[in-house]
Amino acid sequence: MKGQLPIIAAIGRIVIAALFLMSGLGKLGAPVATQGYIATVGLPFPLLGYAVAILAEVGCGFLLLIGYRTSIVAALLAVFTLATAVFFHNNFADQNQMIHFLKNIMIVGGLLQVVAFGAPALSLDARRAGARLALAR
Repeated sequence: MKGQLPIIAAIGRIVIAALFLMSGLGKLGAPVATQGYIATVGLPFPLLGYAVAILAEVGCGFLLLIGYRTSIVAALLAVFTLATAVFFHNNFADQNQMIHFLKNIMIVGGLLQVVAFGAPALSLDARRAGARLALAR
């Protein structure tokens, strides 16, 4: 099992990245609806919020998928996900919103694991580290 840990970690990272990519691509397909939703929760500058969401979900989601600057990207996504939980899923009287809030908090936990352990295998970070080691020799 120990030899499979890097593969298991990579699968976990890819699954989390897929969640962000799918969500971001959905937002790209419905910009007006997404900006409207941002406005309904009372956040200012819905267009800016939309741009941040696209950057986070599509941009950082892709970087997480390929494992580039993995710890930094995971930290950014953790902050973004925590913010979405607080601003968009804060009506705890609604059981559905409570479930979404807790789901986001669980995603933050998974992302913090990625922050702590990085991308040990099957990632651009691992390839870059190998290249640096080869150059140092």
